[in-house]
Amino acid sequence: MNKAVDQDLANLIEADRNHVWHHLTQHKPYEDKDPLMIVKGEGMRVWNQAGKEHLDAVSGGVWTVNVGYGRESIANVVRDQLIELNYFAGSAGSIPGAKFAKKLIEKMPGLSRVYYSNSGSEANEKGYKIVRQIAHKRYGGKKHKILFRDRDYHGTTITALSSGGQIERKAEYGPFTPGFVEVPHCCEYRCQFDDASDYGVKAAKEIERVILAEGADTVGAIVLEPVTAGGGVITPPEGYWETVQEICKKYDVLLHIDEVVCGVGRTGAWFGYQHYGIKPDIVTMAKGVASGYAAIACTVTTEAVFDMFKTNSDDPMDYFRDISTFGGCTSGPAAALENMRIVEDENLIDNTNAMSDHLMEGLRGLQNKYKVIGDVRGKGLFCGAELVMDRQTKEPAPESMLAQIAADCMEQGVIIGRTNRSLHGLNNTLCLSPALISTKDDIDEIVAAIDNAMGRHAVI
Repeated sequence: MNKAVDQDLANLIEADRNHVWHHLTQHKPYEDKDPLMIVKGEGMRVWNQAGKEHLDAVSGGVWTVNVGYGRESIANVVRDQLIELNYFAGSAGSIPGAKFAKKLIEKMPGLSRVYYSNSGSEANEKGYKIVRQIAHKRYGGKKHKILFRDRDYHGTTITALSSGGQIERKAEYGPFTPGFVEVPHCCEYRCQFDDASDYGVKAAKEIERVILAEGADTVGAIVLEPVTAGGGVITPPEGYWETVQEICKKYDVLLHIDEVVCGVGRTGAWFGYQHYGIKPDIVTMAKGVASGYAAIACTVTTEAVFDMFKTNSDDPMDYFRDISTFGGCTSGPAAALENMRIVEDENLIDNTNAMSDHLMEGLRGLQNKYKVIGDVRGKGLFCGAELVMDRQTKEPAPESMLAQIAADCMEQGVIIGRTNRSLHGLNNTLCLSPALISTKDDIDEIVAAIDNAMGRHAVI
């Protein structure tokens, strides 16, 4: 790198330090050190401002870049679409919007309508507004409450946080939107019952208990992740989803599945809920829909939900009165179409299942080697290892230990994730979500880095 390039990069780093407010970051340390800047990505790998290469085991830091970096074909279709038509308000249709909606619905039997927006938080907000408006249209406003689950996460806006089960993420942001009610988690490793038999059914029955306590005539919907993501990569126990579905039908509660993390192949199916025979009323998605090549989120509903807003009424207010400015950007569905083509043509869902087996095998090998790993769990290329100080008591490992392991992996050139600043005393899960293009060599490199780091920081 020549002096002119070096100076230009130094100027950019200084501009970043002085003017950019980074996400989820305490900036005080940047008074004495440079902020991290990622300047290039290709396949599974990214490079920082110093030219150091890293294998990315978290798909862009937040589980987004499902098909990997440097996809020229996605860039090309976005470029071509921007020249043809970059934007028009979502009150009108667009060619890529129509094409992607049709393609998406083909992957989601039982659902039929796609509402576009630009982030997972916003997609969930649309779902909540649908539930609230239905409550007013059909139930005199009474059936407005929305249940959410402990340890689940549904976004960063105030109302999305109101529906979040991660208490540390909510700290200092109240008061919250009323009408959101928490139900217990379904983490079998952290069983909340004296008798763990039939745990999945028991955990689901806790939802029924909450519905009855609140009054079934006041509960309009429940929002759940198919696999809890940032709350510790919690896979649902046997019998859980079947019982949840029965409870929702029994009490006329709409089932809203949040696929923002799990959608578009991440779990080894097009959508996480499809592993469990669920028939949702509302499904939301973002992140992997276009693999981060353009901003797009979708709120997908059944025709029955959509039909509640179709009337011959003369009331000028009688429709879904919502808008997302950037839901009208055509680059999102254009990128999403090409992203989906790549997943199909390269058989990335099959690859995800094959590499999932290899990754879980590697993590279980580490569990046999290190007593600090209490539990290994996951679905597809979305896996977690929960660290404990004692396997018998399951005392959680301190967050500082996981921070050291992640930092050590970073130093080795592998980026891994971890639960952090989310759950009181339970920020103790290492999280892995490598791109769906992962190879066995990539998985081996990830596992080896964790092995090295744990040997230095997790011996108990």
